[in-house]
Amino acid sequence: MDGIHDCMRREGLVRPRSGRVLGGVCAGLATRLGLEPWPTRALFVLALLVLPGSQLLVYPLLWVLMPKEAPAAQAWTGTPHPAI
Repeated sequence: MDGIHDCMRREGLVRPRSGRVLGGVCAGLATRLGLEPWPTRALFVLALLVLPGSQLLVYPLLWVLMPKEAPAAQAWTGTPHPAI
């Protein structure tokens, strides 16, 4: 599971610590796509109305697979710290 979390974290697909409504999935998708969270949530609900069912499987799956955003002090910068 850590491999999936690391891959999603590298791609910038994380559930943010702030601005979450339920699990933070729509907020994380919105951040990754460069959108505001509320239009993303509205599109999710609209898609649920048009194609009922599949979103109820996708949302919990993404909730489990998307890692939480790291605290600011522990955020991955992409470069290793030099050994002292």
